[in-house]
Amino acid sequence: MRGSGRVVREDRVVMMRRQVGLLSGGCIGAGVAVQARINGALGERLHDGVAAAVVSFGTGLVLVGLVCVGSARGRAGIGRVWTALRAGELRRWQLLGGLCGAFFVATQGLTVAVIGVTAFTVAVVAGQMVSSLAVDRLGMGPRGRTAVTWLRAGGAALALAAVALSVLGRTGTGGAGLAVPAALRGGPQALLIVLPLLAGVGVAWQQAVNGRVGAVGGPSSATLANFATGTIGLVSVEALMVLRSGWPTGFPAAPWLYLGGVIGVVFIALAVLVVRWIGVLLLGLTSVAGQLSMSLLLDVFAPTGARVSALAVVGCALTFVAVAIAARD
Repeated sequence: MRGSGRVVREDRVVMMRRQVGLLSGGCIGAGVAVQARINGALGERLHDGVAAAVVSFGTGLVLVGLVCVGSARGRAGIGRVWTALRAGELRRWQLLGGLCGAFFVATQGLTVAVIGVTAFTVAVVAGQMVSSLAVDRLGMGPRGRTAVTWLRAGGAALALAAVALSVLGRTGTGGAGLAVPAALRGGPQALLIVLPLLAGVGVAWQQAVNGRVGAVGGPSSATLANFATGTIGLVSVEALMVLRSGWPTGFPAAPWLYLGGVIGVVFIALAVLVVRWIGVLLLGLTSVAGQLSMSLLLDVFAPTGARVSALAVVGCALTFVAVAIAARD
């Protein structure tokens, strides 16, 4: 009887974590959409999307660094990660998830001002869906291997179709494109969709390896590793750009333009925790709902200039259908 009672309690804990994980995934997605708008606006005003990403990741690194150093739990987590690396339980490449995050944030600054939050989000979702299937199949996340089924593959394929439909539904230029490199200005918007699509591919891998690190050292140590490697990557890229075009001459005074890093710390740490409960693919699926809902609200009530047409809305709706199909498995 005691054994059966313990099993019931464990089942309840698992169910509760799953429910909290699903809700948290939606909140993560909403945060991603808001961060996209903030970093896109900062990149446009600086005339440099990569510089905006450096600011975002740099502020996030300082914040999470202070949290880790200032708390006993944070310092203990860093110690456990170091011990696991020395013992071979963690691989050094598993600390590089932040490089994908850096590319993701840079892509926000480079493209959102031109294509709008909705198209950016749908493209990221498509790349994330396909990559999540592969990551779960290879067992790279903390939950181990998950088979690729027809429902999951069908959902990913429908998400890709939704991206194409959403791109066709974009009207207007979405802004001056000042955050976009000169080589990309004036080109077809389809080219700018490729960047967030690749960023989405990296998101799933980032969630998987961050989850691995978090399982050893906790969310704070995994978030610190994420922002440290991401900041190093972004600073390296920006250094090359500064040699050619110089550092931005001035920074805007509006405080809200510098909140992207703070938001990033919150949803990265939350994702490190949630991915252990619901897996990489389901984390991606639940975050889709939050991303699309928030991004549509932003494009409608605070547009960047790229108008939302009926086709774009249908593309987003099809992505919800893709999520529902894959989630049935």
